[in-house]
Amino acid sequence: MTDLTLGAAHSTLRDEVTKELRRRILSGELPQGQRLVEDRLAALLGVSRNPVRESIRVLAAEGFVEVVPRLGATVARLSAAEGEELFDVRMAVEGLAARLAARKCTPESAERLRRVLEQAKEAVDNGRLEEVADLNTAFHLAVGEAAGNSYLSLMMKPMLLRAQWVFSQTAAARGPHSWTEHLSLCEAIAAGDEDEAQARAIAHVAAARRSFLTAIRTPNPPND
Repeated sequence: MTDLTLGAAHSTLRDEVTKELRRRILSGELPQGQRLVEDRLAALLGVSRNPVRESIRVLAAEGFVEVVPRLGATVARLSAAEGEELFDVRMAVEGLAARLAARKCTPESAERLRRVLEQAKEAVDNGRLEEVADLNTAFHLAVGEAAGNSYLSLMMKPMLLRAQWVFSQTAAARGPHSWTEHLSLCEAIAAGDEDEAQARAIAHVAAARRSFLTAIRTPNPPND
């Protein structure tokens, strides 16, 4: 009984460490290419090395971390090619999700989308970029839930976590435009217009693709 309790507690700690490290990667606090030293991370988070080591394995499986034998772990680098592949999948999956959401929309699901959009607008207006990225993901997840398809929901969550990493690269520029596009998509879903909802979802992903590729291919300006 004791072992089971300890095991459950350890699993929860690993999950919490994974969540925090993922958050720091998504926000850029742990930038792409940075080495992940277990001792330092353990001290930073106030935990032992074991949950950190396990969390790194989880994040490696999700694609956020690269582990090289005998060299250690680093935050993965997001290339233009990987971004292109992600956007190709997003266009297909999110277009379908929007179509199904419009078909099955209820007053409750429409209200849920509107609440997320209200929070996102406030975050955009106040420049809270990390919160904007979180709410961007929350909106797309809410569309997936409104679609009412369990297989689609399972596909969308890991995809959207990856997409949040992409969005964080362009949140300052994309935030206001993304909010407007989300509002337009929400209106089509609430109206039950399947064709328009799918078209607006695809157009939204296409705009995000253009913004990301512009950002990743533009050299950082030198520091003054």
